[in-house]
Amino acid sequence: MVNNPILLERLQKRLGYTFQNSSILQQALTHRSFGANNNERLEFLGDSLLGMFIGERLYEKFTNATEGELTRIRSSLVKGETLAQIAREFELGDCLIMGEGELKSGGFRRDSILADAVESIIAGIYLESGFETSRKVVLNWFSSRLDSLELAQTGKDPKTQLQEYLQACGAPLPKYGIETLEGEAHNQVITVSCEIQGFSQPFTASAKNKKQAEKKAAQLALNAIKAEKNG
Repeated sequence: MVNNPILLERLQKRLGYTFQNSSILQQALTHRSFGANNNERLEFLGDSLLGMFIGERLYEKFTNATEGELTRIRSSLVKGETLAQIAREFELGDCLIMGEGELKSGGFRRDSILADAVESIIAGIYLESGFETSRKVVLNWFSSRLDSLELAQTGKDPKTQLQEYLQACGAPLPKYGIETLEGEAHNQVITVSCEIQGFSQPFTASAKNKKQAEKKAAQLALNAIKAEKNG
């Protein structure tokens, strides 16, 4: 299976990096359900690189933070949920290569698969262009999240952060609602919306349960608020 070249071109524009060797990108996007030449080994390498890039940046940013605090912040940035959010921002799911069964079961929407693909792409960039280039590209992906981090906020989930921010501004609290329920009862995907004052469109996110979906939608709202403030 060869991926759609138009989709790959759009993806690379969103990534901020164009692969000279397209086969590396193809492999990074290939799930194990498609065959032996998949992204599992790239994922292993990308996970290590991501932890190093983010860890170094946090060490520089929070000069008075303890080891425990730095570890907690790094975990919040490199966890699967965050990587899946980034993947959705890139519309990466449209470019995944997977077996028919995984495709039909909605694997292109699954957090774990999206997160693995992001890590695999990181490894692909590193293998093609080296440490400095891959570091620069990856930190650019995380720039808005890194710039908006505050040490006091890192232990709080996105719903709590969003609520506290809106309360501090005297704005109405967010309104959450279920948009869709897809899949069988044992493997449902729930999409929720988060409406906040000042934005014409709600923020939507999907997960296997309502609580996680609301957290993801709240994070998208927080990202939009911070981007608007920094804009």
